[in-house]
Amino acid sequence: MNSTRKNIGSGSPLEPEIGFSRAVRKGSHVAVAGTAPIADDGTTAGVGDVHAQTVRCIDIAETALKAAGASLDDVVRTRIMLTDITTWKEAAKAHGERFAGIRPVTTFVEVSRFIDPDWLVEIEVDAVTDDGQ
Repeated sequence: MNSTRKNIGSGSPLEPEIGFSRAVRKGSHVAVAGTAPIADDGTTAGVGDVHAQTVRCIDIAETALKAAGASLDDVVRTRIMLTDITTWKEAAKAHGERFAGIRPVTTFVEVSRFIDPDWLVEIEVDAVTDDGQ
């Protein structure tokens, strides 16, 4: 089977510069890149608030999934990267609010920092759809 690749952009000027897509769909698989808590105006959403930033990351990932023909129900893996692992419960609460009924495999890791020092969390998402477009 020859699956078509679909690259999904977010409009970020960094995508062509770095050479990445917000998400990529290949067959039934959808991968969403590390998603930071960026507000619609380009600033950081929820400065200082891990829960609010995690919610924003999930919202952005959900938009990318929809553009790829998938949904949160199709998510099979999430990776949550935090600059302070002691805040994992705040991120976990936001994750549970959206994924409690889906229950993807999930990994929490601590990283030293992100591109923007106001970002406290980034999330990656992998999904598999039933239709295999």
